[in-house]
Amino acid sequence: MKTESPRWFKSSYSANGGDCIEMAVNLVASQGIVPVRDSKTVDGPVVAVRTAAFCAFVAGVQAGNLGAA
Repeated sequence: MKTESPRWFKSSYSANGGDCIEMAVNLVASQGIVPVRDSKTVDGPVVAVRTAAFCAFVAGVQAGNLGAA
């Protein structure tokens, strides 16, 4: 059985000096998750976010619906 490894990437907007996250969208089809990690701590914890939840988060950011309450 072959387990697919995450292929990590950062946004092209992340050239700000370090406060970034990395994602691995290559696991969406096979596992239904988007792993997310801190780019400064690549050996640290990984949060596995279900695809639907990640898509809802991105849609909320794009719509401007995630402002401070």
